[in-house]
Amino acid sequence: MLPWVPRALLGLLLPTLLAPRGEAKHRGDPQPPNASRPALLRLSDHLLANYKKGVRPVRDWRTPTTVSIDVILYAILSVDEKNQVLTTYIWYRQYWTDEFLQWNPEDFDNITKLSIPTDSIWVPDILINEFVDVGKSPNIPYVYVRHHGEVQNYKPLQVMTACSLDIYNFPFDVQNCSLTFTSWLHNIQDINISLWRLPEKVKFDRSVFMNQGEWELLGVLTQFQEFSIESSDSYAEMKFYVVIRRRPLFYAVSLLLPSIFLMVVDIVGFYLPPDSGERVSFKITLLLGYSVFLIIVSDTLPATAIGTPLIGKASSLGGAPWGRGTGASPSPTSPVCLPPGPVPGSTGVYFVVCMALLVISLAETILIVRLVHKQDLQQPVPAWLRHLVLERVALLLCLGEQSTPRRPPATSQAAKTDDCSDMGNHCSHLGGPRDLEKTPRGRGSPPPPPREASLAVRGLLQELTSIRHFLEKREGSREVARDWLRVGSVLDRLLFRIYLLAVLAYSITLVTLWSIWQYS
Repeated sequence: MLPWVPRALLGLLLPTLLAPRGEAKHRGDPQPPNASRPALLRLSDHLLANYKKGVRPVRDWRTPTTVSIDVILYAILSVDEKNQVLTTYIWYRQYWTDEFLQWNPEDFDNITKLSIPTDSIWVPDILINEFVDVGKSPNIPYVYVRHHGEVQNYKPLQVMTACSLDIYNFPFDVQNCSLTFTSWLHNIQDINISLWRLPEKVKFDRSVFMNQGEWELLGVLTQFQEFSIESSDSYAEMKFYVVIRRRPLFYAVSLLLPSIFLMVVDIVGFYLPPDSGERVSFKITLLLGYSVFLIIVSDTLPATAIGTPLIGKASSLGGAPWGRGTGASPSPTSPVCLPPGPVPGSTGVYFVVCMALLVISLAETILIVRLVHKQDLQQPVPAWLRHLVLERVALLLCLGEQSTPRRPPATSQAAKTDDCSDMGNHCSHLGGPRDLEKTPRGRGSPPPPPREASLAVRGLLQELTSIRHFLEKREGSREVARDWLRVGSVLDRLLFRIYLLAVLAYSITLVTLWSIWQYS
């Protein structure tokens, strides 16, 4: 039994002998501090341990911090013509170099990019000069930092900016509003601004733009410039000009076509007979219907605070003038009638002209109806008016000479009246009893009529004379009325052609202007 005793003792003592040696060896190997922490935490603590976000992150204060910015237009939310405010939704990107946020990727598990809170580092005070209100933009609390110190700040912005909007060319208007990015405090020696991408790529970038709304994006132009106020320090600014164009199809169908139809109906109304009183009521009804149409469509028309638009309504508020196509830019880019009363402000030029044409048409109708209206005491047509209208104007309008048979002169009628009077007097003279008794009788002459028959004949002749006078007077009145009707018809043709030429000239002018605005 002696041989197995040493083996048992060796098995019991061996762990005890080996344990101190392992612990001593473990204590002897030096371990780096925080070797068990994640690399991201160690890198964040390393960058922000002694970081001062209130100081511009440069080692040499003479070195300016260059901020590269970029704008991608996502949507046009609203265009408020009355308040001169444009609301857009953009994707804004900017990056700059922070010399205090640099590290060696090999020391931190090859990490080359890290997201850290925006509130923990220095951020340039870049803002938009045209800001008028804080939009509902989401808050992005983090930025990306690369190992060589480049800080990337991406965020979406709902931008409400002041823009000088001119809707004189509505609905074919083109608007150009500027977004000016600049540092509010730091001059160009401290913060300089540059463009992230090439201007050509920014101009034609419609990759994310929602192009199904009322406005069409024509392009985004860029311009860098330096400015100073009263010989102070210079400031760097980057301008983005957002050029948009309104789609006119909806307004052309809902506003222009009904107005054109009403004007055509007004022209057709001239073919009603001028001596018909229905023409006046027709014109008044048309004018009333046009006013009701304008009241209905007034809510769809844009209002402006400056000038008088070609189509639309102008508010009574004041505003700043607008150079064509631009809001605050020196660089260029490339009518329905409003009723008075319920709509504030003045109407557009197109509406005023349309309403004026309808009023002129009604006034012309009233004048013609007044000329051809039959009256008992209507004066004959003057000779000069007869010669001017029925001969000269009729030939000018290719109507032929509107000559009328001359009525017998008044002397002839007077002579006939005198003859009748003489006949009556003769009859009455012959009808006297004494004259009949004194009248010599020939041998074959019949006996004189009795006294009662002579009185009856005399009364009959007087009645016939009165009837003839009445018929002659009525015929004279009818002839005067026919003369005035001929004069009114010729004048109606003349005024209708003048009115038609005015409407055609106005329509051609509008179509030409709209074509130029649409394809410019």
